[in-house]
Amino acid sequence: MKWAWRIGRVAGIDVYVHATFLILLAWVAFGHYSWRRNPGDALHGLLFISTLFGIVLLHELGHCLAARRYGIRTRDIILLPIGGLARLERLPARPSQELVVALAGPAVNVVLALALWAVVGSAATLAEWRTVRLVGGDFLAKLVWVNVFMTVFNLVPAFPMDGGRVLRSLLALWLGNVRATRIAVDIGQALAFMFGTIGLFKMQVLWVLIAFFVWLGAENEGAFVKAKSVLAGVPIQQVMITDFRTLLPLDPLSRAVDHVLSGFQEDFPVVDQGRVVGVLTRADLLSALAQRGKEAPVEQVMQRHFHVAEPPEMAEAVFARLQEGGCPTVPVVQAGRLVGILNAENIGEFLMIHAALRGERPGRTAV
Repeated sequence: MKWAWRIGRVAGIDVYVHATFLILLAWVAFGHYSWRRNPGDALHGLLFISTLFGIVLLHELGHCLAARRYGIRTRDIILLPIGGLARLERLPARPSQELVVALAGPAVNVVLALALWAVVGSAATLAEWRTVRLVGGDFLAKLVWVNVFMTVFNLVPAFPMDGGRVLRSLLALWLGNVRATRIAVDIGQALAFMFGTIGLFKMQVLWVLIAFFVWLGAENEGAFVKAKSVLAGVPIQQVMITDFRTLLPLDPLSRAVDHVLSGFQEDFPVVDQGRVVGVLTRADLLSALAQRGKEAPVEQVMQRHFHVAEPPEMAEAVFARLQEGGCPTVPVVQAGRLVGILNAENIGEFLMIHAALRGERPGRTAV
């Protein structure tokens, strides 16, 4: 992710923090300091918010370690001002597995809340949640309520939050994954609309941001699940581009520019003696033109690490490969010879045509 810095590695998983996190730290420090003009309050606030995001990290690790149990690796964990995001390489294959993975994060918060409550040791010290103040008060008692709040909030059935994933996995046991996702998306977006409305009326920017990300996340994941269902059982030879242009390693970048301006594809397989040795992407082409000029050879710019596929492979599997890899185009090879290319754009066109043939509105995620 852009504007994110790697801060460490936990359980073999890279942990990143987004640059906007610095804004949160500055806001917390200023808010605490301005209450009594006391630098100690600012330090207390920074310690509290850092501990809170340590708990968020443990929550995300709960998801990651549960997913690892089913052979699902985690790309990384990103800490954002509104929470954490564990990016799994793929979704669990079975609803029962997704249920376990979704519940693992809140389960971490339950364990932490109970452990901290045992340390606090007194109901009087713990106090009622309404009396908890952001500035001052017992540090551990506040952390107990932080974990209680995170447990309850994450189990709200607003897909794709944890509670929404729990709902989807339970529905999928009876309705199937696609229909369950559609219902979970509708419920998630209805709750997002409610969050956003409350946030606007109460002038709570955080609620509006949460509503926006829940709405967008639900829409994107709904589209992803629908795409997988449509592509299931479809060989990529029915989807791939067969009218394409290739480049040689020693071709100048100007040749790629000519192809782009002539209306051909934007990403180009690079072929040497009949063998695919690289892929020149549009992004790499534009960057190289600015830095090296149009006479630079393609081999200095092309990506050398890319996925390949064969015509009989199922489009669903190759689509997942596209989502995982950094290269946006997959060369399709048969008996060592390049016979087609596959990218997100032509998959999208296939899905739109499929939707049109079924009389669905463009862009709708329902099935």
